[in-house]
Amino acid sequence: MIRFENLTKGFDVNGQRKLVIDNLNLTIATGRSLGLLGRNGAGKSTLMQIIAGNMRADTGRVVSDGTISWPIGLAGAVHPNLSGAQNTRFIARVYGVDTEELVDFVQDFAQLGSHFFMEVRTYSSGMRGRLNFGLSMGIKFDTYLIDEVTAAGDASFRSRSVALFHERMASSDAIMVNHNLNELKEFCDAALVLEHGKLTHFDDLDEAIEVHKRNMS
Repeated sequence: MIRFENLTKGFDVNGQRKLVIDNLNLTIATGRSLGLLGRNGAGKSTLMQIIAGNMRADTGRVVSDGTISWPIGLAGAVHPNLSGAQNTRFIARVYGVDTEELVDFVQDFAQLGSHFFMEVRTYSSGMRGRLNFGLSMGIKFDTYLIDEVTAAGDASFRSRSVALFHERMASSDAIMVNHNLNELKEFCDAALVLEHGKLTHFDDLDEAIEVHKRNMS
């Protein structure tokens, strides 16, 4: 369960306050994989960062009875001056999981070869995506926050990441941002639509997509 209580977040734009989340009150029940839909600039990434605890809301709070991942796909999730292996060991200590087990999992899944022991700043965007995905999927969270991550890497990596994601979803939930609506249907069974600071929950994913398309037109 994730509950938003009087959640508000805004930014100063050209001297004016723009609200991207406006007094949000909503409870997301356990047991769903949700697509998060909204136009560019609607605040999807901001909301994901607040849910993860990486960004503070102006007012209100997020309450959860389970563990939540960082936003998978976020470039800042790993430190660029540490190697993939060092990042993995650091994250294992932060989340209290077995260090060597996580290192073995990420090294095997991400398939970065010798780059795993090189600084992340030398990685391509695809390599960062594989590392980030392996790190997050190597830790069992109750809810995974996912931002376009299935697009990272080649066809082989995508196939493995999809299979692993479905395996995790057997016992976990997800909130996913993905601009490929057909791909969203592959992973999600319900949706949230963020528009003008308001978040609406839809049990029917197709209905949410139609509302989103109307908002975009």
